[in-house]
Amino acid sequence: MSRPLLITDCDEVLLHMVTHFGAWLDAEHQLDFQPRGGHFTASTRRRGDGTPFPDEQLWPLLNGFFETQMHRQTLVPHAAEALAAIGEVADIVVLTNILPDWHAGRVAQLAAHGIRHRVVCNQGGKGTPARTLIDEFAPSAAVFVDDLAVHHASLAEHVPQVWRLHMVSEPMLAPDVPPAPAADARIDDWREAKDWILARFEEGHRK
Repeated sequence: MSRPLLITDCDEVLLHMVTHFGAWLDAEHQLDFQPRGGHFTASTRRRGDGTPFPDEQLWPLLNGFFETQMHRQTLVPHAAEALAAIGEVADIVVLTNILPDWHAGRVAQLAAHGIRHRVVCNQGGKGTPARTLIDEFAPSAAVFVDDLAVHHASLAEHVPQVWRLHMVSEPMLAPDVPPAPAADARIDDWREAKDWILARFEEGHRK
């Protein structure tokens, strides 16, 4: 029988990102970044006059962060230990929404924190690439972990048999992010999440 499969996001699930992005904007671009409810819209203001910084100018800076600043990102507490335990019984794939050009950097970044699993880059909803992974691995059960509600909705549409765990591991964001409606559970700590994931593997596919 095939092993179970964990499909997990990276930023704000395995690695902290927004706090380091904000520190970089502060130091290098004189911008104040205070994300609200997990969305970047209206989160960034010019230091001098406090006026909003346009989204169309912010996204290139986000790309610049991933191009040059991934080394700033830090490991979410207990994530590596949880993945090590899960990896004893299941296959693990990191499904991350970054450009393919940054794949090698993401692999190296995770490996530096002791996380060495397959990394798949994606753009847009994660339901389609998750379905491709399910077809490839044919797991006995599968769990998906992500911080964004839109991806849980995408999984619910394309691979409803996959268990869906909503996790926002950044304490600065978590209180303002409501539970994803399409997720089966919301857990923001990897110690508790590990036990929930292993229990879902025991249950088999989501009905």
